[in-house]
Amino acid sequence: MIALDLYEQEAHSGVWQDALSKSFMVKIIFYEERNFGGRSYECSGDCPDMSPYLNRCYSCRVENGCWMVYDQTNYMGNQYFLRRGDYPDYMNMWGWGMNNWIRSCRMIPMHRGSYRMRMYERENFMGQMMDVTDDCESIMDRYRWSGGCMSCHVMDGHWLVYEYPHYKGRMWYFRPGEYRSFREMMGSGGMRFMSMRRIMDSCVYAALPSMSLADSAARAKPSAIKASSRLLLAWKTFSSCSLRGPNTGGD
Repeated sequence: MIALDLYEQEAHSGVWQDALSKSFMVKIIFYEERNFGGRSYECSGDCPDMSPYLNRCYSCRVENGCWMVYDQTNYMGNQYFLRRGDYPDYMNMWGWGMNNWIRSCRMIPMHRGSYRMRMYERENFMGQMMDVTDDCESIMDRYRWSGGCMSCHVMDGHWLVYEYPHYKGRMWYFRPGEYRSFREMMGSGGMRFMSMRRIMDSCVYAALPSMSLADSAARAKPSAIKASSRLLLAWKTFSSCSLRGPNTGGD
């Protein structure tokens, strides 16, 4: 990161370093009861099984980053995309049953490059092939594939794929890799997807510290004044490059 490199080279105050570290930290908090009640568990990375930490999970809060949550352990079962915000009663919002609470979660890394997915009409990379580099609201309308896509190879970027056109139905998170058979992956015969969209949300949402904090850092070390100014300029440049995509939650 430009801003971090500038700071490490020129700024000597620990105030800025601590503030920037917190700005880039991703975190999600799970709660046993609705409306953020009961015991809680803070997570800053992938968690294949939450049962050692909570008996159940009826609400959650995303403080930073983008996440996929699953109603079974080891990233299986129904899944849902979360961005920064509060989810006081997600089970009612998503229509999950009482036994379908979050049991595992996966952090979605930030991606700032190109997006590319090669999709195939049939399993095992057979049938017609198309390269996709942007969102597709309906595979059937765009490519005339009435049966949708049944296997794919994600080359670049992170994607959400949907069971039906117009981003409807069940969703799945695909990161770079080969997906030869959706039927075998998801345990459902004839499984295919009919629409997809790129995950373009930035995983960094926290703001830089206030100027009063910057002033404190400058007073702590005179040489930090110049570094602070350059750091703010670098941060503005970095922030202006942040791509914000469309709403990638379920519809």
